[in-house]
Amino acid sequence: MNKILVANRGEIALRIMRTARQMGIKTVAVYSEADVSMPFVKFADEAFCIGPAPSSQSYLLGDKIIEVAKACGAEGIHPGYGFLSENARFSQAVSEAGLIFIGPTASSIETMGSKIGAKQAAKKFNVPMVPGTDTPLQDAAEAHEVALKTGFPLLIKASAGGGGKGMRIVRNADELEEQMQMAKSEALNSFGDDSVFIEKYVGSPKHIEIQILGDTHGNYVYLFERECSIQRRHQKLIEEAPSSCLTPEVRKAMGESAVNVARSCDYHGAGTVEFLVDDDLNFYFLEMNTRLQVEHCVTEMITGIDLVKEQINVARGETLHFKQDDLHINGHAVELRICAEDPLNNFLPDIGRLEVYKRPTGEGVRIDDGYDEGMDIPIYYDPMIGKLVAWGATRQEAIDRLGIAISQFRINGIETTLPFGAWAIKQPAFTKGKFDTHFIEKYYKPELLEVFTPEEQDMAAIMAVHIFEHVNKPLKALDPVTTKWKNRMNLR
Repeated sequence: MNKILVANRGEIALRIMRTARQMGIKTVAVYSEADVSMPFVKFADEAFCIGPAPSSQSYLLGDKIIEVAKACGAEGIHPGYGFLSENARFSQAVSEAGLIFIGPTASSIETMGSKIGAKQAAKKFNVPMVPGTDTPLQDAAEAHEVALKTGFPLLIKASAGGGGKGMRIVRNADELEEQMQMAKSEALNSFGDDSVFIEKYVGSPKHIEIQILGDTHGNYVYLFERECSIQRRHQKLIEEAPSSCLTPEVRKAMGESAVNVARSCDYHGAGTVEFLVDDDLNFYFLEMNTRLQVEHCVTEMITGIDLVKEQINVARGETLHFKQDDLHINGHAVELRICAEDPLNNFLPDIGRLEVYKRPTGEGVRIDDGYDEGMDIPIYYDPMIGKLVAWGATRQEAIDRLGIAISQFRINGIETTLPFGAWAIKQPAFTKGKFDTHFIEKYYKPELLEVFTPEEQDMAAIMAVHIFEHVNKPLKALDPVTTKWKNRMNLR
């Protein structure tokens, strides 16, 4: 491939283009009318507007994107993550158009896109599963029969779901039927598929995922794990690699299970296999994401492997140039997602202009972002601005470097997750690695962020002294000269 089209926007589009340029590959951007001034559009060798701001009229128009790719002579399409990245029909359409889809086959995406289908495929390779069903529930009567075997609490999940949609915790038999109907209704509205299944509810799990790579010649490797337990609304906020809790034996077992999941669907390219891990380090297959993950940066930092480069090489038909024994963990990396969200208001998305946007620098610091100072954060897309990553020889060094980088990052004009990140990485539960997916629920309260900065504390102290010294003094009328001088200063 000498030219690829990147079917995405923002930081991931820019990140893909940078690797492509290093490989001597020209890049093509497609953008909506809202993104005309975005850095990824300016960075690309060519750029084409494909429609209005709403993604349904631009970034989700697969046929139009393919049409642009063919017209400009692009040989491949990289979908990034989100939008069309896990759309089996798009993958198939790209291939049928005579182009290369830089990702897995439509068959792999379809198999793993269904949580039930993924469980059935992985089960054949003896991958550990959470007790429950691997076929869609037919009715409430069947749900009650399954519940008798798994016990309560249990989890009803949408087969085609993600992001917590179509998911309900059921704590007793009395609420089972109602929660099942609610899950089915939400699944149908969100995904067009009301299929749901039951799993035993793992109360306080860690969310740990394994990065895998596979080529078209049957070679697979796992690039160790990422710890992704700090989440809000089932969406990750802080990720790190490696996990602070896994033993070498459990890491190896999880890695081999992840490779087996990839084998079960004849997977090609970069993918991520997600697991729930309990207090005793028992792990259970959760799902597979058939794309590049947002948090892939921390894996790159500890392995030295450029995952986008490997995706492109695999799509070219090349064999992986390293084997499992060649891979080693080097140090530790921690990532904070910088999102336009207000942590004082339940992490609700915020929009506005980046009036000030000053990036930090420092040893071991990496920033993957897609905006510049003065740009507007639109309402149409995901609120993530970028990712701040810090590497260190040890976990604590990585945490310390991330803390310094957060304190140096200057963003004014919108609310962001930076204050939450600064608070979270200082909490004993985090620094000791003793946390799970309920970290925010257990430890975080918005008022914990309502503290003054050192500069604000100094200003408040100065004002307090001034008021104390002058409040009891009798007021004096200003003489005419002073009054005129004051008036002039106020006018200015």
